[in-house]
Amino acid sequence: MPLFGNSFSPKKTPPRKWASLSNLHLDRSTREIELGLEYGTPTMNLAGQSLKFENGQWVSESGSFLGDRRELQRLRKRNQQLEEENNLLRLKVDILLDMLSETTAESHLMEKELEELKQHSRKKK
Repeated sequence: MPLFGNSFSPKKTPPRKWASLSNLHLDRSTREIELGLEYGTPTMNLAGQSLKFENGQWVSESGSFLGDRRELQRLRKRNQQLEEENNLLRLKVDILLDMLSETTAESHLMEKELEELKQHSRKKK
């Protein structure tokens, strides 16, 4: 027997009259219509060229696809030239480092021989 009267029993909640206001149950098209989520395609301006994002790739908005292809081909050729020049310069640096180490080793040998000759001439005196 409860001390202060009947035991606690909450009342049953009445059913809702309207559907949930949560947008989780809506599909994408309904959400865009009802909530105004139509953003359009993302666009940006980069170095004077207008680009838009379509199908997972950035595409030129100007539509000059052939111009883009020619530009891409020119840039690839220039990139190849720069890579070849870079490889040549690396080879030259390696050769110069080898020459430097060789002359340094010869210089140390000559200094050592000079010291030995000086000591040998001092012993004779």
